Amino acid sequence: MEGKEEDVRVGASKFSERQPIGTSAQDKDYKEPPPAPLFEPGELKSWSFYRAGIAEFMATFLFLYITLLTVMGVVKANSKCTTVGIQGIAWAFGGMIFALVYCTAGISGGHINPAVTFGLFLARKLSLTRAIFYMIMQCLGAICGAGVVKGFQKGLYESNGGGANVVQPGYTKGDALGAEIVGTFVLVYTVFSATDAKRNARDSHVPLLAPLPIGFAVFLVHLATIPITGTSINPARSFGAAVIYNKHHAWKDHWIFWVGPFIGASLAAMYHQIVIRALPFKSRS
Repeated sequence: MEGKEEDVRVGASKFSERQPIGTSAQDKDYKEPPPAPLFEPGELKSWSFYRAGIAEFMATFLFLYITLLTVMGVVKANSKCTTVGIQGIAWAFGGMIFALVYCTAGISGGHINPAVTFGLFLARKLSLTRAIFYMIMQCLGAICGAGVVKGFQKGLYESNGGGANVVQPGYTKGDALGAEIVGTFVLVYTVFSATDAKRNARDSHVPLLAPLPIGFAVFLVHLATIPITGTSINPARSFGAAVIYNKHHAWKDHWIFWVGPFIGASLAAMYHQIVIRALPFKSRS
């Protein structure tokens, strides 16, 4: 038995390179990047800062344009069987996020959503200066995207709710708030996991695939919550549609589509940083 135990020890030593990905031995080579400063005035003098803001504007503009046109195409039909239906709307939202994150990730990070920006800010992935700038540009892009849709089909847009998010009949404000919190949690948690710098350093395929799970998360959340709120999980999306539609019922419960996503993003940031990455405890180990 002693000889066999010795053979096992030798074999373990001989083939130690076959260590599963993600073990502590490999993690020792990874160094956590420093947190972004709260204020970074120097950013305001950098062209890359403004280029990133323009990228967020254009991405959110295109996002609203394609998705609201899809919504209008569904609601105008007498029979949902002749349209892409709820599944098609969900694919439009998820597919556009997949494409736009892929296109803009290298420029601005591909947020396209104030809730995502807020969650990443809480995790100190970007400065407050950049976070506020991104949110402004995202909201402006959303307004312009919704405005172009209204310009194409004004009568249809006005008569079918303009794609604005509202609490649907049969659901309470609490139901809607809960749906937005959980839906945004799913999205932002996926964003953190897909863009985790530690995973990127360990698994070279992760950065290439990151837009796919993010877009798929948006698709799945839309399938689940379109019947409840029309699905926001993106305050800019709700704000742009509400500004252009500008009817009382679009503003009545509009706070839900800011409060819900921001709470969901906050919970996702805390869960990822504290539970998944255990960052507060690493300095003690």
